[in-house]
Amino acid sequence: MLRQPVSTQVALLVGVAGASAVLLGAFGAHALRGVLDAHQHELWHTAVDYHVWHALALALAAGLGRGRSRRVALVAFALGIVLFSGSLYALALGAPRWTGIITPLGGLAFVTGWIALGLSLRSRAE
Repeated sequence: MLRQPVSTQVALLVGVAGASAVLLGAFGAHALRGVLDAHQHELWHTAVDYHVWHALALALAAGLGRGRSRRVALVAFALGIVLFSGSLYALALGAPRWTGIITPLGGLAFVTGWIALGLSLRSRAE
C-alpha cells in the first residue's frame, strides 16, 4: 500500500511524536495530578489531544502521502505539535500569558498540514 518509502528521519519523527504524546498524557494524568488547577488541567488535556491526533496525521502523511505536498504536511504537522501543543503545555505549567500568542501559529500549521495532506492524497489518486 505504501508507494513512497519512509525515510529513517520521517519514521523517527512519527515515533517520537507518538511516544511523546503518550508520555506527556501520562505525565499530566499522574505526576501533575493535584498540581494543576482546573484551567491548567484543561490546557494540558487540549495539548495532549491535539498532539496525539497530529502524531497520527504525521503517520498518515508519511505512509500515504507523496511529493512536495507530503513534505509540507510532515513539516507543518511537526511544527504544529511544537507550537500549538508546546505552547499549551507551557501555559499549563505557568508560562507567561504572552506565550498564548504562539498557539494560533501552531493551529495555522495544523491547517496547512491538513490541506497539504489532502493535496498529497489527491495527487496519489491521479
